[in-house]
Amino acid sequence: MAKNDRSSINPFTGKSHFDIVNDDNFLRDSYNEYYNMINKAQLLDNTPNGQIVRGVAIKLIQAVDNYLTEIGRHDYVEDYYDWDFHLVADDTVNAFCMPGGKIVMFSGILSIANTEDKVAFILGHEMAHALLDHSRTKASAQTAKSAITSAAWIGSLAMDLMGMGELGSLTRSATYAASIGSEFLLMNPWGRDQELEADRLGMLIIHWAGYDISPIPAFWQSMAAQNSNEHDFFSTHPADSKRIAVMNELIHEIENEKDFHSQPVLGDSPAPKQEFADSHLNVKYCTECGARAEKDDKFCINCGARLDVELKCPNCGALAEPGDAFCINCGNKL
Repeated sequence: MAKNDRSSINPFTGKSHFDIVNDDNFLRDSYNEYYNMINKAQLLDNTPNGQIVRGVAIKLIQAVDNYLTEIGRHDYVEDYYDWDFHLVADDTVNAFCMPGGKIVMFSGILSIANTEDKVAFILGHEMAHALLDHSRTKASAQTAKSAITSAAWIGSLAMDLMGMGELGSLTRSATYAASIGSEFLLMNPWGRDQELEADRLGMLIIHWAGYDISPIPAFWQSMAAQNSNEHDFFSTHPADSKRIAVMNELIHEIENEKDFHSQPVLGDSPAPKQEFADSHLNVKYCTECGARAEKDDKFCINCGARLDVELKCPNCGALAEPGDAFCINCGNKL
């Protein structure tokens, strides 16, 4: 099925996403990168761990199919998402899902995702990025930005040829500033919103597949804060109070049997209610087992580990001192 043969409305957001890329070329290039990697990699699909990854992936894909069938939107994936999944022998602590549903998990991440529930959490989050067309949206934004920048540069050179050199130089300076600004004001904020969307949809997929999502916020907070520099997956998915609050709010909605079929599950930009955002300020997480603890607790009530937690920047993982307003390494507001 071609992209234009299905509704442009994403069933999970209820919106048409920004999309100006050539669909055939985009998927062809994505698939070429995927198969180039797979053909050179040592695959572990037939190992016990490979079978676990396979079993989890099949459950999650079936859960997505069932949900879309129930809401009458199976057209979104039918003959379009060509799901495929592999466990690759590589010490890298990472996983990804490419456009069109190509899933790769590196064996190194199993040192962290050491249970089926945790494997499901990692895969569900990455599948959500693909189902929400995040790569296509980012590619479209980059294409639009490049086109605008190129047009402005050409216009500035034309001004030079017409004897309007000063105006041409001013235009080039403004174009450069706009290019730099878009990276911070457009591209990067989208990345944060996309992570929040993938958190929510990924956890829902896991829930629909029958997995327990209640330990996810503690696991995420503990691993991301403790290993943000050491592990690629968590370094590109920084933990912060807003993300944890969004996760906890979703768990609360599920416990209260919210109807996720009558309206898009991401109908609005995910933002935690104040009660969940504020409650996170008074908790911390055990770095040994991930269990939640109160701010003043000295020992973990789950495993008994001492809770002397170093303060770290949630963006880059650098050590911070009590009272620091900004990270001395990356400048992130603490």
